[in-house]
Amino acid sequence: MEKGNEIKVSKHCCSARDVLWYLVFVGFAVNYMIRINLNIAIVAMVQPRPKDNVSISSECIIDAPTSSLLLNKSDTGSTIFNTSDHEPLTNQSAVVRAGNFSENKDAKFDWNEKVQGYVLGSFFWLHWVTQVPGGILAGKYGTKLVFGLSNFGGVVLCFAIPYCAWLGHTSLILLRLVQGLICGFAWPSMHNLTARWIPPNERSKFVTAYLGSSVGTALTYPVCGFIIDRWGWEYVFYVSSFFGTVWFVAWWMLVYDSPGQHPRISKNERDYILASLGESVAKTQSSVPWSNIFKSRTVWMNILTQFGGLWGLFTLMTHAPTYFKFIHGWNIKATGLLSGMPHMFRMLWAYAFSLIGDYLLRTNKMNRTNVRKLATGFCCVGQGVFMLGLAYSGCNSLAAIIFLTLAVAVHGSVSTGPLASVVDISPNYASVILGLMNTSAAIVGFITPALVGYLTFQNQTAHQWQRVFWVATFFLVVSGLGFALFAKSELKSWNTPLKNTGPPETELMIIHAKTEAKDEGKATNGTQNS
Repeated sequence: MEKGNEIKVSKHCCSARDVLWYLVFVGFAVNYMIRINLNIAIVAMVQPRPKDNVSISSECIIDAPTSSLLLNKSDTGSTIFNTSDHEPLTNQSAVVRAGNFSENKDAKFDWNEKVQGYVLGSFFWLHWVTQVPGGILAGKYGTKLVFGLSNFGGVVLCFAIPYCAWLGHTSLILLRLVQGLICGFAWPSMHNLTARWIPPNERSKFVTAYLGSSVGTALTYPVCGFIIDRWGWEYVFYVSSFFGTVWFVAWWMLVYDSPGQHPRISKNERDYILASLGESVAKTQSSVPWSNIFKSRTVWMNILTQFGGLWGLFTLMTHAPTYFKFIHGWNIKATGLLSGMPHMFRMLWAYAFSLIGDYLLRTNKMNRTNVRKLATGFCCVGQGVFMLGLAYSGCNSLAAIIFLTLAVAVHGSVSTGPLASVVDISPNYASVILGLMNTSAAIVGFITPALVGYLTFQNQTAHQWQRVFWVATFFLVVSGLGFALFAKSELKSWNTPLKNTGPPETELMIIHAKTEAKDEGKATNGTQNS
């Protein structure tokens, strides 16, 4: 586009894209809030299981001089003992954390580590089934409907979790399974909205709204920890459901699937968006070119990267509360804070990196493929390096917190890497491809809890958790290197259908015609009045 013909975007504070960003951001926060609030609540729901009249404990929590004191503070009725030659904590530190088992005195559920793994992982058992359909349905019916109802369905089921938990772990697993199935439509549907609303050089920044999931996680853990401490674990799910319902009302009233449908968008902003997108986005989506998608090396590298990156993230997100509780002995409020804090840094890292990525693209200092590879290097290989540091942190609580925080934070560059790359290669079918990517992620979602449950079953030790982190490191490094070697973030020829009915230019011409007619009418009326 020539400089003289550039469309200037008005700088007012509340553009339609701004409002959309905030609602998408909160929507993803809700999506993660309802999937991970059980991760922190289950720590208070389940009693530590004794084995041979001895409670399962970590060598990091207690040393011999303080064991008698800690025994007095334990309400489990079991003896707690030191099982390792690791350097013990100081008496003061041990006393501060002595409540780590006593806080479960009101819990009624006798679920071992394997059952807990099933409960936490059941959300993902069928989550993969609706990933690809979510992308297809968004192309047909719009993201407003698919994302909105998917999230709200999960919110409604969240309200019933306490009731199902009291019925038994089988009922809870079944409810979580259905909840995961419904919520599976949400994530892939969003790329359809991004492709129709966001100019190419703004995508990295806009996709950071997806990392509202991180802020949702960061707030859910400490807030839930406070709620559990004050009112009990059941209220975690009631509060989450209320917040999700408020978001759904705002989403339904304020979001539209395209600039042309929005009744309050300014003409300047609408023209800018449509002109920036050009013919890359079809108004009506044709049949999905499955053969071309499955033959694309970049698509497979994006799938691999999503698999590896989320293996690391889900390992930390799902099991950080258990890790801090039973390895480092933090109480429920400290566990919530320490588990949630890294995800806030993930959002901040994502936003900062997105600005860098968009700057590199806008100024042509780096091509699109290399920007995506740089971001992916941080979100996968970088996370793997810090995960390895966490594996060898042992009983050093400060080192564990630092490495865990860094590992979660650097994954935030996924918004500038694989997530943005999907829209780069095919705006028309980005939702479908993201559905394929999230199918692999859903598999990760139920494998990791099962693996952690297997490795730590009646063996909550730093050495066993080290094995958990080793596995995550392997997948992170392999997936990051694969993307760097084989992916290319270039628009694919199969993105544009042969008959692109109603491209944005057509819509733009119609809008201009209507506007000119209105202006003409106003001018005529003005002349007559004068």
